[in-house]
Amino acid sequence: MIDALRAGAHANRNAACRRGSIDEIAPPGRLIATGDLHDNPINFQKLLQQAGMTLNEAGAVEGEPSHDGIGPAGSGDKVAHLTLHEIIHSDRLVNGMDMSYRALARVADLKARHPEHVHTLLGNHELAQLMNAGVLKDGVKCVEVFNDGVDFVFGDDAPQVREAINDFIRSMPIALEVHTSRGTILCAHSVPPAASMGRFDTTILRRELTDDDYQPRVGSAHLMTWGRGYDAEGLEDLVERWGVYLFLLGHEKAEDGVLFIPPNAIVLASDHDRGTFLPIDLSKPPSPLEAMRHVVWLSSV
Repeated sequence: MIDALRAGAHANRNAACRRGSIDEIAPPGRLIATGDLHDNPINFQKLLQQAGMTLNEAGAVEGEPSHDGIGPAGSGDKVAHLTLHEIIHSDRLVNGMDMSYRALARVADLKARHPEHVHTLLGNHELAQLMNAGVLKDGVKCVEVFNDGVDFVFGDDAPQVREAINDFIRSMPIALEVHTSRGTILCAHSVPPAASMGRFDTTILRRELTDDDYQPRVGSAHLMTWGRGYDAEGLEDLVERWGVYLFLLGHEKAEDGVLFIPPNAIVLASDHDRGTFLPIDLSKPPSPLEAMRHVVWLSSV
């Protein structure tokens, strides 16, 4: 467990696609953009299949590390770029404990095997776990029940496991920038709403993250991953500052799996029965409205 998390952290920090606090990619290739996952194992496996990656029957990632973009052994398929975020804090508890540390370790292993194609974006629940900050989901104290699960399974080794978990979370990029012929696509868990812009450091995409960025309610990473209620004015401000033409986000509640926020933000949710993903051919980047028509429901694959 510790080795997998440490390997994922190393891959996050040292992948060739990493630039400061973000990952950056460009065509050619495919992108599988996703929303919140919250340890949904069925949807996770479907997303891996769509990206040309697989799990074995034991739930472990199969195949050797990918250095050339070729998919699982013998498949001949190209591995897509896959975004994953809001991985932990499941609503499926075991005797009141959250075992989603297992999902985090699988994602860390996946990142180590496909360092240039897996993009583990920082989400607000991962940040809350890192900072040991209170966060409620459907009345459940998520950080506490996650810690209870780690303590129960690992006993005296739990402190070392939590340290490795925190290292992996701290290594996560804040966003993925996709530079296309139409312009830049920004994949992130969220973006700050207009009301927070006065306190938000918009240079966060162009520098390394600092301890101050992670601080609850005041840090720029916190403001970005907890952003909700964005509007056209706030999005257009970020368009001017960051040169983004399409935002692919999570975090907002999307009961039908997808939500369009004019003029150019698509919110995806991948954690429930109406979960979705968005496949994009990076050589043919869609407009925001075209991208909405390309959204796929995981129940259909």
